[in-house]
Amino acid sequence: MRRHYTSAAATVNFLCADSLGSGAMTSIGVPRMTGAERFLAASRRDPADRTPVWFMRQAGRCLAGYRELRERYDILTMTRTPELCTQVTLMPVQEFGVDAAVMYADIMLPLFGLGVEFSIDPGVGPIIHSPLRSEGDIASLRVVPPQESTPDLFDAIRMVRAELGGRTALIGFAGGPFTVASYLIEGRPSKDFAHTKGLMYTDPLLWHRLMETLTVVTIDYLRAQVDAGAQVIQLFDSWMGALNRDAYAEHVLPYSTRIFAALRELGVPSIHFGTNTAHLLETMATAGSGVISIDWRLPLDEAWQRVGFGHGIQGNLEPAALLGSFDVAAAEARKVLLRAGGRPGHIFNLGHGVLAATPSDNLRRLVDLVHEETA
Repeated sequence: MRRHYTSAAATVNFLCADSLGSGAMTSIGVPRMTGAERFLAASRRDPADRTPVWFMRQAGRCLAGYRELRERYDILTMTRTPELCTQVTLMPVQEFGVDAAVMYADIMLPLFGLGVEFSIDPGVGPIIHSPLRSEGDIASLRVVPPQESTPDLFDAIRMVRAELGGRTALIGFAGGPFTVASYLIEGRPSKDFAHTKGLMYTDPLLWHRLMETLTVVTIDYLRAQVDAGAQVIQLFDSWMGALNRDAYAEHVLPYSTRIFAALRELGVPSIHFGTNTAHLLETMATAGSGVISIDWRLPLDEAWQRVGFGHGIQGNLEPAALLGSFDVAAAEARKVLLRAGGRPGHIFNLGHGVLAATPSDNLRRLVDLVHEETA
């Protein structure tokens, strides 16, 4: 039964559905939908029968079956073996009942086509064996059609779509140009992005040459995912929050805008994701995605008002709220739903990825809670 969250306005500081504008409504009167129909409706801000749910990093980490596979295979082997990739991608659909599967892949995969040697080290993340910091380094990048450099991924997408049978939506993704550039330049995960920002400020022409190359590669890579069967695309520009607004607008936004324009031409919904982006929300909203994903640092209603109700919104439960008692997670989830106010266009998710220590039963129960209380 749908809960009337607006009745709790006195206990949580939020904008209730009536204050959000004429588009706010509940799912009452909407026919029962499949998970795929529900997710695609919300991604286009159409009414859905209930709020759709998926989790970033849902394909792995907290699942026992995934951990067993990781004892036998490294991440890149799993992502590049269609049968294994398909198996892991489907796990959260089978375990949790989420409305969308997200491909088990990595934002580093396009680097195979660029000719960049890298590894993904457990406990560290992507490691670039020879970081790109000079004109010669960037000039050496090659652009190979994604069908040649990562054919296994597209085989896996086709396999997953066939297994889902139209019941659950399929999300494809890529890393945003800034985030991928930061790994290429830093050589590994960074806290201050000193080398990245240094190149951006000291040699802007070289920076834009790199971003141009990454944008072309990303568009081709995402187009191939859509051709293979991805129904929604999320752009993970995870680290763009490290930039101030002016730097983001000058050095990153034009490239994200081109990517989202290409996705609109393909007719697929798109989601723009980053962390620590509270200062960038209004600027992010101009990039052209249909949905803005927000982390847990800002109340969902405030973020939605700032990006504008012409966008859908994704988020934004604090991932750590799922580490302990489910009662805590349930209370925090209800706050998120309260702030969404029943408005079409909300996709329930965490503010970032599932933490490895998360009890899988909490995720299962959370999906049920969101579905039951927004029906």
